[in-house]
Amino acid sequence: MKNIIEVKSLEFEYKEYDENGEVIGANQVLRGIDLSVPKGQFLAVLGHNGCGKSTLAQHLNGILTATSGTVLINGIDASDEERVFDIRQIVGMVFQNPDNQLVATVVEEDVAFALENLGVPPNEIRKRVDVALRLVDMYEYREHSPHQLSGGQKQRVAIAGILAMRPECIVLDEPTAMLDPKGRAEVMSTVKLLNSQGVTIVLITHYMDEAVQADRVVVMDSGKIIADGTPKEIFGQVDMLREHSLDVPQVTELMYELHRSGLDVPVNVLTEQECAEELLKLPHKAAYKAGPSAGKPEKSADIPFIAEVKNLTYKYSVGTPFESTAVDNVSVSIAKGQFVGVIGHTGSGKSTLIQHLNGLLKPTDGKVYIAGRDIWAKGSDIRSVRFMSGLVFQYSEYQLFEETVYKDIAYGPTNMGLPEDEIDRRVRKAAEAMGIDGELLKRSPFDLSGGQKRRVALAGVIAMQPEVLILDEPAAGLDPKGRDMVLDEISEYHRNSGTTILLVSHSMEDIVKYAEKILVMNRGRLFCYEDTDTVFSRTKELEQVGLGIPQISRLAHILAKNGMDIGNDIYTTDRAKERILEITDA
Repeated sequence: MKNIIEVKSLEFEYKEYDENGEVIGANQVLRGIDLSVPKGQFLAVLGHNGCGKSTLAQHLNGILTATSGTVLINGIDASDEERVFDIRQIVGMVFQNPDNQLVATVVEEDVAFALENLGVPPNEIRKRVDVALRLVDMYEYREHSPHQLSGGQKQRVAIAGILAMRPECIVLDEPTAMLDPKGRAEVMSTVKLLNSQGVTIVLITHYMDEAVQADRVVVMDSGKIIADGTPKEIFGQVDMLREHSLDVPQVTELMYELHRSGLDVPVNVLTEQECAEELLKLPHKAAYKAGPSAGKPEKSADIPFIAEVKNLTYKYSVGTPFESTAVDNVSVSIAKGQFVGVIGHTGSGKSTLIQHLNGLLKPTDGKVYIAGRDIWAKGSDIRSVRFMSGLVFQYSEYQLFEETVYKDIAYGPTNMGLPEDEIDRRVRKAAEAMGIDGELLKRSPFDLSGGQKRRVALAGVIAMQPEVLILDEPAAGLDPKGRDMVLDEISEYHRNSGTTILLVSHSMEDIVKYAEKILVMNRGRLFCYEDTDTVFSRTKELEQVGLGIPQISRLAHILAKNGMDIGNDIYTTDRAKERILEITDA
């Protein structure tokens, strides 16, 4: 089969320049990359943050030019500046944030944008736009504003814009990183459909369940390709992947751990169905007899509430034709010291809800209480509320702005008017809580890795010692190792400080690992607020409101249907392993 992409001995370095344009340094990112991609293949590229995978992707459609080596696209040298438009018509690029790719006020105009710039005749544009929108199942939204769409819909419009150019290959750089489970599924369904129709796919992702759907997986580290094979070949190497800061699917991890515990099971399983088939071959007792819940301990009922909303309603654009209700008559009370997971589909109202707890939004109707105080009562100091209830936004590293890490962490305590010695104590304590050593405090925050920047931003809020810490997708966009480091440090901080934590996340696996209780939003209303076991026992209802459930939970349901009942409270691999070992003859 003919190769659409041929990369040979590719080297690339980012150069640093002084104010006079003179080169003062260089950072080598790619080191001797050799890669051939046949036409029609679905290739997934894995690697931790900073390994070079995005830099490689940008060589495939002429955004970057090789320092040395060659990149050939259908035989065309990608470094030939006169052929750059030819290259980009062969290889289309879809980026992580759909909002950054949408330029028009109407969906069909956005899809037509590139074609108009290429001088395609109007009749041909009309035909291509309609075909592209139908392919991504967005034709009925052709006259909508892109900014009124969900994240998954926006990303499908971005893909349609590339499809209208009729590329032979699409490179997608973490296209689902900012999406909820429903949006991720929509995008992946579109990607698989396009691949089935002959479009070559190169998918960069941190989601292992996406990588297992590919024909082939490449793993990168330190600017090199360190592994290349089928998903089964790659994910069968659990120790290697962990060594390079990567994950494996939950069912793969389960089988790996069961194998280490002495069960005769294969390690390289990728799907819950395949895993169930192997487990059902084992001799096992009839069913698991449910005992007391092994879930996280409940807080005592007499612990006071630290954050409450009562009959909260919030409407955007009140009095205009665009008026919409984002939060609709929600009442919820959060106990002091609780670790609460907040979940919901894109547009469910969860971000609007949490912004009320910090006073960023004022209710259209209803009340908000922090530590028993009505934060919008006459005479209330909203500034002091924000010191009590700290909010860390998604991609919080964009909030960094000071010369040094120390000054950035000190910014909040300084604004509180604290004395210098107290500021210094808080900065160092917050830095320690987030795993930031003394040497890093002296450096510019802009010289740090993505994970380090995220921890600095978190430390800046922690240094104000809020009673409530609200985290909006704190691990978004991080590789598995960076994600685990950030979330483990937050969990450790919660245990040591007793601070109430609200963690907003699209990752059900992260939520069940850390949260004691889960608050579920759906279409602006409170769907439920219960302990973790109770929430995830309602798996069908969660899926109906656009939420995913952990892969390991889906496995438990398949097993139960086939006579191997390990309980309906399975959402971690550790618990699944314990139950399987209990009922099998190991």
